[in-house]
Amino acid sequence: MATKQHTKQQLRAKIRWGIFGIFALLFIALAYDGPTYANRVIDGLNNTVSLGLPHMPDAPFALGLDLQGGAHLIYEADISGIDPADRSDAVEGVRDVIERRVNGIGVGEPNVQTSKEGETYRVLVELPGVTDVNAAIAMIGETPILEFREANITQLRDLTSDEQKQIDTYNEDAKKRAQDVLTRITAGESFEDVAKNVSEDEQSKNNGGYVGFVSQKNINPEIYVWAEKAKEGSLSKTLVETDNGYDILKRGGSKDGDMQTTASHILICYLGAQGCDATMTKQEALAKAEELYATANADNFADLAKENSTDAGSKDTGGSLGTFGPGSMVPAFEEALKAAHPGEIVGPVETEFGYHIIYKEAETPSTEYEISLIHIKKLTATDVLPPQDPWMPTQLSGKNLDRAEVVTDSKTGQIQVSLLFDSEGTALFKDITQRNVGKQVAIFLDGSPISAPVVQTVITDGRAVISGGFDLTEARTLAQRLNAGALPVPVDLVSQQTVGASLGASSFSSSIKAGIAGILIVMLFMIFFYRLPGVISVIALTAYVALTLAIMKLIGVTLTLAGIAGFILSIGMAVDANVLIFERMKEELKEGKSLKGAVEEGFLRAWTSIRDGNISTLITCGFLMFFGSSFVKGFAITLSLGLMVSLFSAITVTRIMLRFIVPWFKERGNLLFLGASKSEEI
Repeated sequence: MATKQHTKQQLRAKIRWGIFGIFALLFIALAYDGPTYANRVIDGLNNTVSLGLPHMPDAPFALGLDLQGGAHLIYEADISGIDPADRSDAVEGVRDVIERRVNGIGVGEPNVQTSKEGETYRVLVELPGVTDVNAAIAMIGETPILEFREANITQLRDLTSDEQKQIDTYNEDAKKRAQDVLTRITAGESFEDVAKNVSEDEQSKNNGGYVGFVSQKNINPEIYVWAEKAKEGSLSKTLVETDNGYDILKRGGSKDGDMQTTASHILICYLGAQGCDATMTKQEALAKAEELYATANADNFADLAKENSTDAGSKDTGGSLGTFGPGSMVPAFEEALKAAHPGEIVGPVETEFGYHIIYKEAETPSTEYEISLIHIKKLTATDVLPPQDPWMPTQLSGKNLDRAEVVTDSKTGQIQVSLLFDSEGTALFKDITQRNVGKQVAIFLDGSPISAPVVQTVITDGRAVISGGFDLTEARTLAQRLNAGALPVPVDLVSQQTVGASLGASSFSSSIKAGIAGILIVMLFMIFFYRLPGVISVIALTAYVALTLAIMKLIGVTLTLAGIAGFILSIGMAVDANVLIFERMKEELKEGKSLKGAVEEGFLRAWTSIRDGNISTLITCGFLMFFGSSFVKGFAITLSLGLMVSLFSAITVTRIMLRFIVPWFKERGNLLFLGASKSEEI
């Protein structure tokens, strides 16, 4: 008996947690649906109780063209100069370019599709919310621009006298402001309060100056040197100047940090390795590395590095890499170094840079110090000079590319993209590959990089392949983009329709009113006909509406008039499941079953009908999404999403709430539950 009572208590506890979860989910969904109102409540709670609750993301619903206004454009592609076999791919490439162009001008949820009517190829463009239709048309109408670029190795220009004067003036003022802050703190003001008000470093400003434990790897060396000499709890008596600012420092405790390793290496790179200018093959590089490893020891390692290493950065210093902590080197290098003992030489170790012979000279423990700081920023040359583009143009462009196509390597079966240049492009490409063996050459379409392959060898015949571990879809997309920039496929605007913002707002307002009216009528109907179960279904329906809208917003469903119609229809479908359950409960009660038994039996017997009805509707929605137009797809998406959420609300939410309240009633509950011919203990 005690065991039965304990089991019953456990079941009631699970139901109570279920009720808590339902209402928590409801409140979160409502807050996500209406973040403006939710954030006001959150601000009020934070100001009153200092809970530190985060704001809900203030992202709007994605509205379609018919709700927020915009433009509907139809372009016809001029494919007269293109081989019939290539026309479909060429137009698809243009569609891809247009889609990226309209995304680049800030159009929310654009819809770009291609269609074919006889021998005519068209591109349909929907631009919801666009404000300057003429500017969008001008940008879309341009022929795609394909460019080949190489790494920019030009040096940054020197500062002008005016720019240097601007930096000096700013930094003098910054130093004075920092000195004033130090004076305030020395005079007794709270370090934390001052940091929150004046620190120009985001982390320290938000945390009252506190930045946590720091090591040599993740802090400016000047700050680390000060922390090594300072005592726990001490404050810097003078400003600590770094390359990027002036700092007032406070030291906390200390703890053991990561092990620091001192090491040297000899790098033997090969043709195709990252950043390698050598011409030896991979096999030759491996043989050379093995030969050096066999002769290397602590005494001759530095001389061998100076004579043989291809690492320009460390060659002149005998291969020395200095002292560093974990995460400083590439994974393969670090794994080999970690397994070695101090004084040991290991290798050859292969990385993307080539083959390494590594000398682990020493390993020492490090110390991390707890730091708080107030940072006043300095102005540097990089703040004044415009950023340098990492790529510089070449003379090779889309006009020199005859075609791009997907091919398969006959030896490895790897999927590649083949390029074929004309005579002028062949000469240009030869010069480019000659300058960039072992380096990247970037391919830009409309100013955006679409690929950056590494040049493996000099190409003299105008034929090249891009091998980047593509799957078939990725390779086709890249080939389409290349052809879109290589083939002259101009597009002509043949139709333009504009939906005004006011008309879209009116449609949206009418849709919202219709939706609210429909929901209220359904709620009243359920309460009137099903009494207490009807009230529960209203709560479940509220959870359904809030959760469905939150999911639509989260996954970025674009709401159109057709989509809203599908959502409103799904509300009726959601209630339909409750109707089936409640009607079955009525029958069970009339047969004299207990209230608890009627509830469980009602759900059990109604489930098969609910399941079959929803599956058949979802199958229909699937066909509409696959074969329908954009508006029909919107209707099908919102309807199917609503149906899946409605199953959760009807089967889970309604069931848990009924199980929760049923123990409150015996025969007195029968009237509220539509009556019964027999009363029993529950």
